[in-house]
Amino acid sequence: MSRVARCRVLGRRLLMAATLGVVASLAHAQTPGTAFKIGVIGTGRIGGALAAYWVKAGHEVFVSSRHPEELKALVARLGPRAHAGTPREAAAFGSVILVSVPYAAMPQLGADLRKELAGKVILDTSNPSERRDGPMALDAQKKGAGIATAEFLHNRRIVRAFNCIPAATLANDGDRKPERIAIPIGGDDPQALKIAEQLVRETGFDPVVVGSLARTREFDLGQPLATGRLTAAELRSRLATN
Repeated sequence: MSRVARCRVLGRRLLMAATLGVVASLAHAQTPGTAFKIGVIGTGRIGGALAAYWVKAGHEVFVSSRHPEELKALVARLGPRAHAGTPREAAAFGSVILVSVPYAAMPQLGADLRKELAGKVILDTSNPSERRDGPMALDAQKKGAGIATAEFLHNRRIVRAFNCIPAATLANDGDRKPERIAIPIGGDDPQALKIAEQLVRETGFDPVVVGSLARTREFDLGQPLATGRLTAAELRSRLATN
């Protein structure tokens, strides 16, 4: 075989390898994430919006309320992968738990559901507010809401997420063009963070890991990273200078 012919054969092989590599990369990118059973404790505007996103992404979701009969219409809209019941039933159902409640409810929640929440990955959207929650909010703010939640719920697999995005933005601005809105998240458990990253992406927002549970105080209400309109690049830039 001549030198020219050998070069042509090598060129074809390289082109084929590159093409196969692109196809493999696309296939990997399109592979759906792990499907979870998700218990939602606190099905208000935030919890309801997230439940809708996650059902659409293929997860099975159990929404809950102290008055579960009030959730029948939501479950009917969400379809066969959605269920409704009490917070205890939601906590027992999910391998992943979303907690989206007024912060003053955290201590009682941890006392009532300690067994059901043990070892679970918990996404905490709640924020302590003195005006709503009373003096206990000041203690949680001083400590950092992430650390306080872990103590109240007796669980170190907490991931703070969706804490500083308005409910209307969460419900309506997923997959914003030209760039998605970033969601700061943080926690101490690497596996829990990976799960949270997947679940954030499936809502149409970009997760940005801020760091440990202690560092999530940087996006507690009123803190430098507590804004719901930054892109991932903007949030990382602000994080680097904070």
